[in-house]
Amino acid sequence: MADADAARDGVEESPVRHIPEASVARLPIYLRALTGLVEQGTETCSSEELATATGVNSAKLRKDLSYLGSYGTRGVGYDVAYLHYQIAREIGLTHDWPVVIVGIGNLGHALANYSGFRSRGFRIVGLLDAAEELTDKEVAGLAVRPFDDLEKIIAEEGVAIGVIATPAHAAQDVADRMVAAGITSVLNFAPAVLTVPDSVGVRKVDLSIELQILAYHEQRKSEETS
Repeated sequence: MADADAARDGVEESPVRHIPEASVARLPIYLRALTGLVEQGTETCSSEELATATGVNSAKLRKDLSYLGSYGTRGVGYDVAYLHYQIAREIGLTHDWPVVIVGIGNLGHALANYSGFRSRGFRIVGLLDAAEELTDKEVAGLAVRPFDDLEKIIAEEGVAIGVIATPAHAAQDVADRMVAAGITSVLNFAPAVLTVPDSVGVRKVDLSIELQILAYHEQRKSEETS
């Protein structure tokens, strides 16, 4: 619907372009802030206001948004609703992305119940686990299915994104099965480094590493004040 509205309003679809990875990583941060502004009924905002809301340097923010062809209007700023649409379209959130989660332990449960997936364009279509005692148990409105159903779900639902929330020792096998079945993007929560073809994108989320980084900075603060 948004694409149709844009075409009707004379807005052309963006050509394929290269955006630096560092800028891509910040786009969801901008989108989150813009979502809040839209919900508040804010119509325009300056780059300085958006930078403050996101914790990003305003010059860096303006550079990032220029890759989208969005430069704002001098003296007015950015049209909040349109910039929100631009970023959502650029990172693919105007689509409905089916996702499977493999590994329904404590973390898998938490991910399955996360309401933010649906509001951001992601639809969980399969929860899988190798443990027989979990089969048919309901989590977030979905029945947990055997891991052996992975290929069937991917084929039936056209899944391109898989989430791995298994123990480390099982992660590579899960990734191999996902890739062989057609998954091209993997979000890995397992504490393991995955080997996948170059054509497959992997994002790793390691909560323990993030905590260790925070601990490092806390240690430095203690040393500076002692």
